[in-house]
Formats: sequence, C-alpha cells, structure tokens
Amino acid sequence: MRKERADTSRRDFLAATSAAALAALAASEPRMLHGFGSEKDEEGIRPTADSMILLWMAGGMAATETFDPKRYAPYETGLEVKKILSTFPAIPTAIDGVSVCEGLENVARVLDRGTLIRSHVVADLGHILHSRHQYHWHTGYVPPQTVAAPHMGAWIAKILGPRDPAMPAFIDVGQRLEGIGEKEELKAFHTAGFLGGEYGPFLVPFPEKGVDAVKPPEGMTPSRFQNRHRFWRSLVEKGPLAESASDYQKESIVRSMENAHRLLSSPAAQAFDLSLEPEATRAEYGGGRFGRGCLLARRLVERGARFVEVTTEYEPFEYWDTHENGHTRAAEMKRAIDRPVARLVLDLEERGLLSRTLVVLASEFSRDMIIEGRPDNPAPDQAIRPSDTLEEMRHYGAHRHFTGAGSVLLFGGGMKKAHVHGETAPERPCVAIRDVVGVEDLHATIFRALGISPRASFDVERRPFYVTRDGEGKPIEALFA
Repeated sequence: MRKERADTSRRDFLAATSAAALAALAASEPRMLHGFGSEKDEEGIRPTADSMILLWMAGGMAATETFDPKRYAPYETGLEVKKILSTFPAIPTAIDGVSVCEGLENVARVLDRGTLIRSHVVADLGHILHSRHQYHWHTGYVPPQTVAAPHMGAWIAKILGPRDPAMPAFIDVGQRLEGIGEKEELKAFHTAGFLGGEYGPFLVPFPEKGVDAVKPPEGMTPSRFQNRHRFWRSLVEKGPLAESASDYQKESIVRSMENAHRLLSSPAAQAFDLSLEPEATRAEYGGGRFGRGCLLARRLVERGARFVEVTTEYEPFEYWDTHENGHTRAAEMKRAIDRPVARLVLDLEERGLLSRTLVVLASEFSRDMIIEGRPDNPAPDQAIRPSDTLEEMRHYGAHRHFTGAGSVLLFGGGMKKAHVHGETAPERPCVAIRDVVGVEDLHATIFRALGISPRASFDVERRPFYVTRDGEGKPIEALFA
C-alpha cells in the first residue's frame, strides 16, 4: 500500500511538472515587474556577495549525525533504539562551546569562518519524496506547479547576468540526469523554467571530465563541428520544437547554444581543466568526485562564474539516502565531504574571494531512527523498521526522513563568523525550538546577500511570479555580519 501511494504521488508529480515544462516552452518573454541586482536598489539592498557556491548534500543529511550532535550511544546488540540520538560522538570546533559529530574534523577547524544554522525546517509535502523536496528547496515552490518554476541558479543568472560574458552564469557539477533512478523528477528542477533555456544549468556530471564539455569532440574537424552547430540551430528554429515553442523560448535556446559555442574558444574554458591545478592542491581536495567538484567550483568562481552547485549526487538508496546501514554510510559520506568543504573555504579565503562568495551547504531534509516526517505530521514509513532493540549493525544510524529540523552552513558573502543560529530539542523529537528558518526565509537571505529583492518578480501568464514563494520570504538579518 505504501509503495503504491508513493508511486502514485510520483506519477502525479511527473505529470504536473511535464505539463508545466511544455507550457513554459510556449510562453512569451517574461517581463520583469520588480527585481534588483545593482549596487544599491530602491529597497536599500546592498549586495554582500557577487557569486554563490551551493554544496548540495543530496539524499537527506542527518543533522544529528553531522552538525547537531545529541546524546551518543555506541553500537551494542540489544541496545534500545529509543536511547540512540547520535551514532557518532561529538568533537569540538573552532567556535568555543560548539560541537559537531566525529568525522568532520576539518570542517570543525574552519567553522569559525561562518554561520551554522541548526533550525532549518522544511515543508511536509504529504508523501516524502526526495525529488519533490529537492524541487521545493531549489525553486522555493512546492510541487506540482502550473508554471515551470526556475531553479535558484537560474533566477540569479537572469537577474544578475554573468560576471564574465564567456563563462556560464549557472553551472551544475556532479549530478547525472541520465542513467539513474528518478532522472525525470530531477530534470524537473534542473531548469530555468519560464525564464528561458539560456539561463539553465551548464551541466558537468563528472568534474574531472569538465574540460571535455568545453571543447569539440576528439577527432572532429573544425568544419564538421561548425556544420553540426548550424544543423542543431536549424532544428531549434525550424524543427519539431519550433511548432510548440514561442519565438522568445526558441531565441533563448539559440542564445544558450551560442553562449556554449563561444565558451569553446574562450580562455575561460581553461577553468574547467583540473589538470592545470598543482598536484598538491588536487590532493588537498581528496580523490573523490565531490572533492574534485569543490576544486572545480573554486576555479569557476575565480574565473567569473556567478552560481555553481556542487552535489554529492542524488541516486535512490545511495550516498546520503541512508535507508539502511545509516551509520556506516554517514561515515563514508563525511569522509567524502570533510576535507573538500574545509579546503574550499580556506582556498577562497586565501585568494581573497570568500568575502564576496557565499558558500551554502544544505540538504533536502534531515533523518531520524524512529520518526518519519515530524511528530505533528507523520508520513508513511519508507525505511526498514527494526525492532525496539538493535539486532544488526545495518539498523544502527538514521534511516527515516525527518523534516522537523536540519542543519545549514553559510560561509562568506557577508554572513556572520563564528555564529550559531537556532536550536533543537535535546531529546527526541529533536525539532527546532528557537529561531526557525524555513525555505522561503533562507532563500530570501541568499537573494538579499546577492542584492536581489525577495519580492523580485516576473509577469508570467498575467500574474506575478516571485523569486521567493509569493514574495513572502524575509531575509534573516541576524545572519549578516
């Protein structure tokens, strides 16, 4: 029954987002009603950041296993599950009196460079599906929508424009959209929506192969490459797409092609080549895919990228999607992110970039061993439920989707240093009990840092569509230095 309800919800989600995407293709040029990205706008917003790096912990990072340690109970056969809050002991950080979980020693040493939010609460969407929650977090809108909502990076690309004309304004690193489960659901928010194709993500699924994305295929002659480029353009202008797309959307797709084509012959393309980094630097970021993504993000921002997302990648039942073996998998994921995140912060700082680069580490929701959803709004259980006592190591760790509180890290970009915002209950249910931060207000804070009004909007289908849901997001001024 539970599986059937989840599948039905997923089908409804896909049907609605597909319809919205088709409608976006037919839409005319969206007209800006209200939006800012200048030195100072009429609302008095002064940008504190010029660019942003989003470090996305895809799959549901458990706060009590990472940045909000609680009472620790080591594994012991026969241990009562209700007695376990954290499966890792707490370790000190560079902020006096503030701890994180074991396995994040490097991040702990740089935590004084930023702000730790412990009270990030996300919406309960009925059926807790990763793709729906990721859609909500990345666009600010709960799916499904009748309008194809733009990704946060697309909003930033559209309103602020590129920092370097040759560099894509919005780059997504580390997420495949083919060959994995829920690929169509992921595609639903990896888009510029009604803003037009030119503001969508430049996708680099494998950072070590990023340089291949900015040069013609090996062995292809320049003349053949030019012919292919002209053929692709003709398909957009006169092919099947031309019958369903508006002139604006077709022109936007063509402009995105021209931008990508221009990048191939630009010196900016060298930013995608990790082999140009000293071997010692590459080693500091670690040998994993996420680590290489963080190094690539630093190179891209240094060269003029406006928004870069680096993800641990979402693939059902992999990485942070810890439906079993939660402790073991969380330990593996912390090994994957600990050195790269810390090194990225230090690298940006050493190059004088951190003050104007906002680095955000976030996830779609947290996890708990017992609760699915949150106490006042439980959801159908989707994980293997152990007995009341531990009998196997695979049941040790956070398995269930928990929406009552999560952790977010903010570095640079005008945010406070050595600051902790919010608090969660010391005992289960570990919900946020002070200074709650919802998605709308977190987004408003991010946009405010970049000089964009949270009420920035465009006319879509004769009604305003805002960067934060209905323009209601309010920046959290307590987070700014």
